[in-house]
Amino acid sequence: MFLILKVALVVLLAGWVFRQCRKPSGWLGRRIVRAMSLSHATMTDWGLRQATVEKNAVILDVGCGGGSAVNKLAAMAPQGRIVGLDYSAASVAVARDKNAREIEAGRVQIEQGSVASLPFPDCTFDVVTGIETHYYWPDLPSNVQEIKRVLKPGGSFVLIAETYRGGPFRLLYALVMPLLGAAFLSDQEHRDLLIQSGFVDVATEHLRGKNWILATGRRQFR
Repeated sequence: MFLILKVALVVLLAGWVFRQCRKPSGWLGRRIVRAMSLSHATMTDWGLRQATVEKNAVILDVGCGGGSAVNKLAAMAPQGRIVGLDYSAASVAVARDKNAREIEAGRVQIEQGSVASLPFPDCTFDVVTGIETHYYWPDLPSNVQEIKRVLKPGGSFVLIAETYRGGPFRLLYALVMPLLGAAFLSDQEHRDLLIQSGFVDVATEHLRGKNWILATGRRQFR
């Protein structure tokens, strides 16, 4: 009986952790958001170093989490404007705290909302980033179309993630990702996702020894 209770407790705890990864909530969720920001920092730096960001760019970071990437993007575009969007109230709170100075200066805003229906007009942004977030989007093809909608003609979509199917640690992630209820795309499926959504100049890159992926595409000029 004790063993059954112990197993049930472990299962419940694992389920709670998985839910927090998808949508952090409460004060513990805020701590998890901060921890995830730290753990993804090196990967984020690697991906953003390869992105073309003009100094006056208007940028949207979808699924901004704790706001670390927003902070980095604000440094890359010192004359621009950065918007962070997340559907978790806990993440929004942490991101606003992280970027308090830039928000006060009017260069950054953090909003709560969903990638399924971005609360912005067509052709608003020069760059849209999605960092360690697209696994959990409710409808990837539709959501990528929504990102294309808010990009200016010629604007860039930059997707950065710590895992893809077929990477060096594929056996581990093949077990973990289904438990998280997360999409687990191959390199080619990432390319196909962007191409089928109408992006051009689609490319993917990886770092040797890591399971990371950078996928980029550009909205066509019309």
